Amino acid sequence: MNNNEDSCFAKILKVIYILQKNASGGECFDGSCTRPFLGGTPDIVCFNTRPISFYLSDGSLFEATYQSISSTQPLTSSIFRIEKVMDNCVLLRILEASSSPTAISPYQATNQFITVNLNCICALRCLSDVVLENI
Repeated sequence: MNNNEDSCFAKILKVIYILQKNASGGECFDGSCTRPFLGGTPDIVCFNTRPISFYLSDGSLFEATYQSISSTQPLTSSIFRIEKVMDNCVLLRILEASSSPTAISPYQATNQFITVNLNCICALRCLSDVVLENI
């Protein structure tokens, strides 16, 4: 594949990135990976993030190692937020499980990022939209 040509993953991720960038509240309605908005129904908050996971050609889940301020040991995560799409690469923010039992979202944003070449990815999975309070 020509690296100057966007892959199907890059096109999908660009749509998700634009949705996240333009998330502003308002009304929401649908339920699939390509729905043109972030969020649920008109009577709940519209979300600002569509978390994603990636799978490699061997079927394994792509994971990134990161350092959390709440742990001295390196941790891994397979949940990410799209921060930027550049040709056939994507800049991802690493998300971690929320440590607060009263948190609105099951995830919280870290301040750690990873760039992924989409030529190395075989599949992506969109997870349920969430509100990240710390982005």
